[in-house]
Order: sequence, then C-alpha cells, then structure tokens
Amino acid sequence: MPRILTVALLLALTPSLSEARVVRLRVETREVVLNGRPFGAAGPYEKLVGRVDFGLDPTLPANDIVVDLKLAPRNARGEVEASADFYLLKPLDPRRGNGRLFYEVGNRGGKGMLPTFQKAAPSLNPTTEAEFGDGALMQQGFTLLWMGWQWDVPMTPPWIMRMEMPIASLEDPLTVRESGRVITDNSKRIFGLVRGNFILNERAPTASLADRNHQGYLALEPNAPENVMTVRDEPTAKGQVIPRTRWRFTNGLTVTLDGGFEPGRIYDVLYKTADPRVLGCGLAGTRDLISFFKYDTSSENPSPGLKYAIGWGVSQSGRFLRHFVYQGFNADEQGRKVFDGVFDQVGGAGRGSFNHRFGQASRDALQYFNILFPVDLFPFADGPSTDPETGKVDSLLARAVATNTVPKLFHLLTNSEYFNRAGSLVHTDPTGTKDAELPPTTRVYMIASAPHGPGPFPPASNTGGGMVGRAALNPLDYRPAVRALFRALDRWVVEDTPPPPSAYPKIADGTLTSPDRAGWPAIPGFKLPQQPLRAYHLNFGADWDKGIVSVDPPEVGKPFGFGVPAVDADGNVRAGIRLPDIAVPLATQAGWNYRHASIGAPDRLAGEIGSYIPFAQTRADRERANDPRPSIDERYRGRDEYVGKLAASALDLVERGYLLPEDVADLLKRAAAHYDWAMQPRGATAK
Repeated sequence: MPRILTVALLLALTPSLSEARVVRLRVETREVVLNGRPFGAAGPYEKLVGRVDFGLDPTLPANDIVVDLKLAPRNARGEVEASADFYLLKPLDPRRGNGRLFYEVGNRGGKGMLPTFQKAAPSLNPTTEAEFGDGALMQQGFTLLWMGWQWDVPMTPPWIMRMEMPIASLEDPLTVRESGRVITDNSKRIFGLVRGNFILNERAPTASLADRNHQGYLALEPNAPENVMTVRDEPTAKGQVIPRTRWRFTNGLTVTLDGGFEPGRIYDVLYKTADPRVLGCGLAGTRDLISFFKYDTSSENPSPGLKYAIGWGVSQSGRFLRHFVYQGFNADEQGRKVFDGVFDQVGGAGRGSFNHRFGQASRDALQYFNILFPVDLFPFADGPSTDPETGKVDSLLARAVATNTVPKLFHLLTNSEYFNRAGSLVHTDPTGTKDAELPPTTRVYMIASAPHGPGPFPPASNTGGGMVGRAALNPLDYRPAVRALFRALDRWVVEDTPPPPSAYPKIADGTLTSPDRAGWPAIPGFKLPQQPLRAYHLNFGADWDKGIVSVDPPEVGKPFGFGVPAVDADGNVRAGIRLPDIAVPLATQAGWNYRHASIGAPDRLAGEIGSYIPFAQTRADRERANDPRPSIDERYRGRDEYVGKLAASALDLVERGYLLPEDVADLLKRAAAHYDWAMQPRGATAK
C-alpha cells in the first residue's frame, strides 16, 4: 500500500542555509508511486505534495529586479513572505537518481510533462499506470518538479498549481506586518488602472474582464471617471468610446453592454482597481526553489545529490522562461547558476506580464486575441542586437552573460509562431532583414508546418473553447521531436555532447521571406495569411522601466520586422525539422487557421489553432476541384508504398538526432491509420 503522511511534515531550514530563500517545505502528502513499482535502475519513486514558503529580503541586490517588493509587508526578519504549491516525483532512494532535476513551469497552473515525455494520459495528479505512461523520465532517474507561480489561476479544477503573493501598499510594510493590520486607508493603498480585453465569438450581453477564466482585479469604483469602454476592429487602431450610459459592471469582474457585445470585434475596458500583487515573486520563487534543490546539502533537502537543473515551458511558460533569463533570475541570491538548461517550447519572440504592477500573467499577444499587452518587446534574440528606433543594444542573455549564468538554451518554434507570436524575431535582427548570429549556447529549431498545439486525429473542426476555425485542425503531433530534443539538451548539459544543429528558416537561403513571396499554391478557398502578428514599439508610459503602466492601451509606434516560412508546391513548410507527415504528406498542414465566418472577423486568425487541408484522393477529384496539388493516388501506389516512404523519412530523422529510435514504431502505426482514414469515402470522414 502507498505510504501516506496525512500530517504535514515540516522541513524547516535554518537561516544560515536558507539565506532568505526557501524557508520551509511543508510536505502534506507523501506516498510511494504505483505501490512501489520499480522504474529501472532508479527503483521505486515517491510523490511529495505540499507547500513551499519563501522569504525574500528586499534589501538584497539580487531582489531589486522584483517590482514592488520593497512595498510588500515584511516579517520580523525583514523578509517578504510568499508561498506556493509544489509537486515532486523523486526516486525513493535519491542515491539511485541520475542527479538531474527536470522542472516544468506549469502553463496556467497545469502539468504537461508526463503526457509529453512519458506518453501518459493527462492528469493534474498522476496516480494510475496510464497517468505515468511508459515512465521514460523515471526510468532514467530524473527528479521531476512543479511549482505554482501565479496567484490568479482558476480556482477549479482541483490540483491546479498556484502561489499566494503579497500585496504592495504605500504604508510602511514592516509596521503593517508587525501590527497585523489590513490596510483600509485608501491613501495608503496603491490604486491603478487595469485593462480588460476581449473578442467574443457570439453575441453576448456580458463579458469577463479577466483572461481565460482566471481571477481578476476587481473594479472597485463602478462610477470612477477613469473607467472607459472602447470598441474597434483593427488591432492598432484607436478604439471608439462607448457611452458610459450603455454599459455597467455587474460583479466587479464582468461587464454588461446594452444590446450585447458583437462577435469578432475588439473590446477594451479600462477600469480603476487597487492592491497589486507582487507578481515577480513567481520568478523569484522559481529561482529560489530550483537553487535550493541544487545547492542545499542539509538533511532538509528531500532530494539530495542533484547537480543539474533543466527548465521546460510551453507557450505561456516558455515565455516565462525567456522572461526569467532576460531579467537575470538565472543567478540566485548568491550569484550561482540556477538552470543549466532551458527548453523554451513555442514561446515565440515574447516574454510576458510576469513582473510589473497590476500585471495579468495569463495575457499573451496574438494576431487577433489579447491585443497590445506587454509581451513582444525588444530584445527578442539571444545575441546582441540594436533597436533601430532607439539605438539601444540588448539581448535576451545580456544579464546572464554579465553574471556568468548563461544556460544551454533551446528555442522550439512551430509554423504557428511565425503568424501569431512574431517568431521570426527569435533568429533575425529587429528589422527582419538579416539572420541573427546565434550564441554558441543557443539552438533554434522549427517544426515545419506544425500548429502551436496538435489538434485531434482524425482531423476535425474545432468546436471546443469557442474558437472555431475555417479549416479542420492540424493533427501533427510533434511530441516525438520534443522528446528527442530534450534528450539532446540533457546530454549537452551533462556531457557537453553537441546537440543536433539548429534547423529553422533563414533569410539568406530564401526559406524565410514575406508572405507574398512564400510560394503558397492556389489551393481553392485558402490563402496564406498576409498580415501575421507584428511586434511594435509600444509606449506604456514614462515609468514602464520601473514596472508601472501609465498608458494603456499603449501608444503604438513603428513595427519591427517579420518573416514567414517559405512553402513547397503543396503548401508545406520547406525548412526546419520536417517530420514524416510533412516529408511524405497526405495534406497541406499549417500552423494558422482563419476564423469561421459564423464568429465574425473571418479575415483574422483563429487563435493559435492550425489547419489541415487534405489532398484529393484521385486525379479526377482534384481536377474537378481545380486543386493544383497532386492527389494521393498520384503520389503513392497504395498504403505500403506510403508507409515505406514515411519509414525512410523517420529513420533519416533518427540518424540526424531529431527523433528517437523508440518512437519510430508508433509513427508508422499512426501513418497507416492516417492513410486509411484519408482514403475513406469522403462522406465517411470526420466533419
């Protein structure tokens, strides 16, 4: 039976060890995984779940980067307190581990590590055989860790990871803490303006001020003159003010408009609020927890012997890691390196609202969603570059270089990031006119024709989440490439074995270009988007360098450059890692999809979902449709030839280090199913 501790086990760290880092681990549940089943040489694993308490010293130079930390309440030791959920999977006998900590920055409080790297069923609290999958990471002896870093994640479902953060105020923080008072004097509270931004997919009378069902900042004064609602149709246009008599706040977190909100239009609500959380505690807490596991040699460390740490984040959490490195958090309070390797997956060229006053960590910036938030800001690339407008020279790694804490860094892009996340700026100069020189510690990879996240197989329209695309969703599953690249990063970190070369589109060879020169074929009903997301110079006000927004929406200046991947005669991307489904295709697959006419703005992109545009089955079919792409039966003499060609493509990628040998069998099985599905009578295919 699992060994469970229902009474909290407090692992208290002495001040000399913690040095205002991790104050305490409160292990609330401790159990052996799968009744003690061994995972290879690493043996049985155990699960530790609980809370981690932090103490941040505002007087330390290492904490100067945390916005408003000096305005937060302090305890008797002069520290600012925060606490977060943590979730740890480790060898029961730490001596049998491989000495590596693998940390996932959870996307909006979730967990994706085991489904991606162990082919497991999704779960926020893995318990069953299926939820641990093939155990690949555990077989290798990795210690696996998650921690909450947002205060505003949704309250449900259970097991969402979150952090409790202090609130900044204008009254002396130490006095308030010692007296135990809650600040009610409005002259001492910090007030400010927050912007709610939304684009609905159906007419509705009410809309949320917060993003993606997150918690939000309350509208405290419904009739404050600063409260303004606007509407527009162009992302960079000035909004038209909606008369105040036509709209109202309903519960402090939602708004109602007489006549309802129109689908496909951009609405902003700027409103007065107060009591900002110190968001940078999420970054500092990540720094301090990883540093504790790596460097603490006392008995309080439940997983001693860890020598290396690798951080992985996807989309929002990939941007978090870019922000983490850029702002200097990869040096701990003693100046030691935190992450030895960083894997930024589909974060694009941006960072995020992770360390400024009244920031909303969930907000991103897409071509037609979450408009003009502080995400895609200079610098974009790892190596030094010059802002053509300001003349400023900077890089994502500048602070890490200065402190000698540069990690080995992978940036993984898909086709989607070039249209929705300004992805080309990761590897070009800010003008978009020449390829950037990558630092020797950086690799950039692009998965050709892949979506931001894979759609279902068989391909079907997207009806979930309210975002409906014109084309069926792209089912290209690129997790096999992610697994191979992670293994390469791990070996680079631990053994200094060079990883596979970077693989991405370049200006120099014509594989990165403008949309009108990308080579898109004349596929009936589909055109390559000509207006991808652009990164702009944004003015958030004179105090933005202090982490304070005073102009919102921001003033929009000149755009940065951009490029998109060139495509072949089928419309599939030419450069990057061409997975077997793209090298041996049955369809045109893309990382973008247009909004369906039923949800408004049909010339705009539908979030980050991809497209699947099937080939005709026969030559007669394609000629009737006036489709220039050769049909399936013109390409392959049946399923065996198709699967054989796909197998050759897969083995080539294994040889080059972009796939693992153990994933080939699954790829071939799926290829056979894909072919059979594609050659069904069209009336039998998924709608």
